[in-house]
Amino acid sequence: MATRTVRLDDEAEAALQQIREATGLPISEALKRGLRSLQERVQHETKRTPFDVYRELDHGPGGSAIAPSSETKRAVRAAIKKKLGRR
Repeated sequence: MATRTVRLDDEAEAALQQIREATGLPISEALKRGLRSLQERVQHETKRTPFDVYRELDHGPGGSAIAPSSETKRAVRAAIKKKLGRR
């Protein structure tokens, strides 16, 4: 088991004190749990692929597109006509 010296700024010291008061944990256990929590988060984040991020965006059916990209010109004309109130 290693011994470490850690410097905490006032904000981190206040957070540690609040955690200790709420849980009754000693400093070392509170810090260990914080490290384990961060470790799990880092492992989860490194396993995410760009598709995982895309999937979470949830654009709904068809996203916000009004037409497929193969029909862009037609869709632009229709959108302009709609905006200008022309038929």
